[in-house]
Amino acid sequence: MASNKRVFTLRLSDEVFDKIGILATSEHRSMTNYIEFVLLQHLEQVEKERGPLLPRDSESNDG
Repeated sequence: MASNKRVFTLRLSDEVFDKIGILATSEHRSMTNYIEFVLLQHLEQVEKERGPLLPRDSESNDG
């Protein structure tokens, strides 16, 4: 099954990695799913405060 998700490398300190693992386990999520969930929550909060975030190719180039 095809996915529209991008894959990239994320470097974390051992301490951050371990803490995310603890939180993910406590919520019965994979670490990847937990990180995506937290980022989506943060993006939602930022957009409530600042308005929609648009991809760079959607922004005007006229200054």
